[in-house]
Amino acid sequence: MLKLIERLGPIDASTASDTLTLPFELRIRGRLKAESDSGQPLGLFLDRGPVLRDGDGLKAENGEIVRVCAAIEPVVTARVSTGLPLARLAYHLGNRHVQLALGEDQQGGWVRFPPDHVLEELAELLGATLEHHNATFDPEPGAYNQVGGGHSHGHGHSHGHGHSHAHDHDHDHAHDHEHDHEHDHDHDHGHGHGHGHGHGHGHSHAH
Repeated sequence: MLKLIERLGPIDASTASDTLTLPFELRIRGRLKAESDSGQPLGLFLDRGPVLRDGDGLKAENGEIVRVCAAIEPVVTARVSTGLPLARLAYHLGNRHVQLALGEDQQGGWVRFPPDHVLEELAELLGATLEHHNATFDPEPGAYNQVGGGHSHGHGHSHGHGHSHAHDHDHDHAHDHEHDHEHDHDHDHGHGHGHGHGHGHGHSHAH
């Protein structure tokens, strides 16, 4: 099995040794087993990235290059006039968060998507004419896949801080104050004052 491990983006058909034709539902996957158009067993071991588009190259471990081709599959093409009608149609369908292919030809502008009755009803409400047919479905790449050269940077920061503070304060303050004040004051004040005043006046007058 030939292991395809690297995305090369759009390549010239002459640089590929084989081709791999896939429908849209398989071109969104980075890992799968398949057979090339020549019958060679293949395995895709790709990092996460954008949808594989028609004309993209994949490089194998041994250096061989395989070119991706979009398969013919059932699609719905909604046609409106170019300009504001096309912009309005693309805007409202895009708000449904679905993959859309956009384009224009001599008949006007068109938006293409896989069969979906909800999208079809919405497109008709916006004045589009629907065409059910088989064609390649190669949706618009997201703008985020083009800005910065198509690099996807994922930064995951997980900061876990666990602080367990257990403070056990056991304060046992026993204050036993026993004051025994015994004051025994025995004051015996004996004051004896004896004042004896004897005045004897004897007058004897003998005539």
